[in-house]
Amino acid sequence: MVITPDIPTLKHTFRNGIKFFELIAEPVNQEILPGVFIKGWGYNGSIPGPTIQGYPGDYISIRVINHLPEATSVHWHGLNVPNVMDGVPEVEPSPRIEPGHYFDYHFRITNPPGTHMYHAHVNVAKQDMLGLLGGFVILDPEEMNVNKDYLLLMQEWSLKGLEMGKKVEQGQYNLDPFSMDFNMFTINGKSFPATTPMPVEYGDIVRLRMGAIQIDHHPMHIHGHQFLVEKADGNPIAEDNRILKNTILVAAGETWDVLFEANNPGIWPLHCHISHHVSNNFTDGTGGMFTTLVYR
Repeated sequence: MVITPDIPTLKHTFRNGIKFFELIAEPVNQEILPGVFIKGWGYNGSIPGPTIQGYPGDYISIRVINHLPEATSVHWHGLNVPNVMDGVPEVEPSPRIEPGHYFDYHFRITNPPGTHMYHAHVNVAKQDMLGLLGGFVILDPEEMNVNKDYLLLMQEWSLKGLEMGKKVEQGQYNLDPFSMDFNMFTINGKSFPATTPMPVEYGDIVRLRMGAIQIDHHPMHIHGHQFLVEKADGNPIAEDNRILKNTILVAAGETWDVLFEANNPGIWPLHCHISHHVSNNFTDGTGGMFTTLVYR
């Protein structure tokens, strides 16, 4: 199974051959640093929302319940779903979910194993930048050779009331979803040093799944290793066309799956290589979109 550090996996029930999930769109106070909360919108009490996992051929039903003060929807980004289930009500037959109501998205997973995302598609400029997003992973039932599998989703935020270059004091901060001036950056809803390290063991084959759904692009860089680029937007890359890299640009709306062998023990950084994105409100020291791989 895939692990999303700091984010839960969405549980399901199973009835009559159908996997049933439930997502609740609601206001969320997300703790991005110890005692530092952003007042956003998320799913099931989390920003990003819980990770959905399934297999090719699964028939799934996802009930999305709207506890927000305005209508919303969910778009299954990169998934081949029927038009009515695609979640873009301005141009499709897919409905708006009004406050206090729900809609059951149901479809069969027809994509191959790979990494996708989900996010709101009503009032996108506001709702996505308040945190309505999450990961959707299609698993490979026959996979045998990957020992650790991690999903990392990147976010950028504009916290109101922060004076640039000043320490981020504990408290609750409103977000400005329409600002292009971002002062905090997170992986899976946490800023370093609050990001949870990813444990691996020597000799492991490790997959990193990386995605972004908001505005900025993020050149994600690993130290001490080279990775093989395996999949793009959930689609497999032919083995003869895979390349070795140590930095990959994750643009808004993209996912990339990469593989590497854990053959160089240590505490190794994995971070965005845009300098401002590895700080907390542009203060001294490492912060923001930065995490670690740890093994001996």
